[in-house]
Amino acid sequence: MYLIVIAWLYVTLLMALAEAFSTQGSVLGAIITFVFYGLLPMALVVYLMGTPLRYKARNKAHQPAQEEVVMAPANIDSSVEPDASGHSPGLSEAATVTAVRKEQVRL
Repeated sequence: MYLIVIAWLYVTLLMALAEAFSTQGSVLGAIITFVFYGLLPMALVVYLMGTPLRYKARNKAHQPAQEEVVMAPANIDSSVEPDASGHSPGLSEAATVTAVRKEQVRL
């Protein structure tokens, strides 16, 4: 992929030099030619072609964090037995988890 980018930048550099040294050309026109025909399109191509690599790198970076989340329930204190009576529990099953209740609104 980078070989194509380097080759295209080389071609646009030669186009810009030809315009700069032409009798009817200018240096400003050469700079605009190089930027708009060379740098901007190739920056877009490199960004779009690198999207799968960035996606894989981001997933690889998040992989250890996901493994820690999966391993976390195994480290919970198992001394508290689950409520098997079928009634709503008065306390949470684990000592580290708090019970969630709705707040009563007074009018």
